Amino acid sequence: MALVLILAFLWLPCAAASVSGKETMYVGGTIAGLSEGTIGSLDSTSEKALKFNSPKGNFEIPYENITSLEYGQKAGRRLAVTILTGSWVYLLSKKRKHFLTIGFTDANEKPQGVVLEIPKGTAKSFITILEVRSGKKVEYESEEAKKHVHG
Repeated sequence: MALVLILAFLWLPCAAASVSGKETMYVGGTIAGLSEGTIGSLDSTSEKALKFNSPKGNFEIPYENITSLEYGQKAGRRLAVTILTGSWVYLLSKKRKHFLTIGFTDANEKPQGVVLEIPKGTAKSFITILEVRSGKKVEYESEEAKKHVHG
């Protein structure tokens, strides 16, 4: 029983480190002063730049500066939920995380990049907006990721 509790506490941060609703997570990249794992929101309403807003910091990427777009998914078993509930049924289901990687150049023409975890239901709209406004086509990590966006 003690082992189960220890494992539950070790896996709890992993279970919590995911986006929900309309949240977006800055997973990592070259944005100075913004911590990995920062939760915020993406604003694609501007015709000039994609904006990430968070109480911990903000950044924007001008669409004309985007050099590459990549989209992928990572599937994982729901181990933390299984441990916490004691129900093995959760191990049969997968939780998918959706990642968007954006390469761009900064004001000094230096290459930069960000990795964002985006909500499940927003991938298609974000990718469409980014492709249209940047003129770049997204590269898909796998056929399954491409199928998720294009059906």
